[in-house]
Amino acid sequence: MNTITQQNKDKAFFRIAIGISIFVLIAVIVLNRKVLPTPAEMPSWTYFLPKLNAFINGTCSILLLLSLYFIKKKEVLTHKKINLTAFVLSSLFLVSYILFHWLAPETHYPEGAPFRSLYFFILISHIILAASVLPLILISFYRGIQLQVTLHKKIVRFAYPIWLYVTVTGVIVYLMISPYYSL
Repeated sequence: MNTITQQNKDKAFFRIAIGISIFVLIAVIVLNRKVLPTPAEMPSWTYFLPKLNAFINGTCSILLLLSLYFIKKKEVLTHKKINLTAFVLSSLFLVSYILFHWLAPETHYPEGAPFRSLYFFILISHIILAASVLPLILISFYRGIQLQVTLHKKIVRFAYPIWLYVTVTGVIVYLMISPYYSL
C-alpha cells in the first residue's frame, strides 16, 4: 500500500476515534445531568449493573497485566487475543455503565462518611483519565492491527498505565460507593 493511501486511512481512523470519544463523553455528561427521559419503572436488573461493571473492570485489570506479561515474553498472538478480549469487555462495560446511569437515580457519597475525600479524589481522577484514555486505546488498537508496531508502542506507553489505572480505580470506586446504593 502506498504511503499516501496509508496516511489517508490513518487520518480517517484518527477522526473516527476522536468522534467516538467525543460521542461517549457527551453521552456520559447528558446521562449525568439526567436530561433524557427515563422509564416510568426502573427494571429490576438495574442495580446488578454496578456489580457487573466492577467485575468487568477487575477482569480487564487482570487481562491488561497478562497482556504486558505475554508481550514481554514475545508471545504476540496471545497478547493480541488478551487485548481484544479486554477491549470487548471494556465496550460491554461502557454499554452497561450508560444503561445504569440512564436508568438509576444518582447515588451520592454521604457527607461525613469515612473516606469521602479519598473517594472523590479517586472518582475524579478516574473520570478524567477514563475520558482521556478512550481515543488512545482506539488508536493503539488501530496501530497494532495495522502492524505499525513502532507507533503502537509509542501510544501504548501512555495508554496502558492510564487504562490500567482506570480499570483498577473503577473497582475501587464501586467498592466505596456500593454501600450507599438505594435498593
